Amino acid sequence: MFGLLGLGIAAAAGIVGHMRTRSFVGRRLRFTSFVEKPYLGVAVGVAATVVASPLVAVLPVVGVGTAIAFGTGVGTGAALGARDAKRPLLED
Repeated sequence: MFGLLGLGIAAAAGIVGHMRTRSFVGRRLRFTSFVEKPYLGVAVGVAATVVASPLVAVLPVVGVGTAIAFGTGVGTGAALGARDAKRPLLED
């Protein structure tokens, strides 16, 4: 039962991390040179995993997989948000 609950929390963390990061990168980081870096998604994903690791170590229901799912979601969201930021705001 707790395994299924942990799996649901990991999936929710990955999905929410992806959606919020993609939106943030696409809107807020559009005019920065950091968006043009090819390693943006990997760097942000690894950083999110490292930051989430101490939190999931304390919580009894979730494990390392939750931190990895969150980092993967944030990394893919950053990569796709950077791709969105390269598109023009208004189509002609």
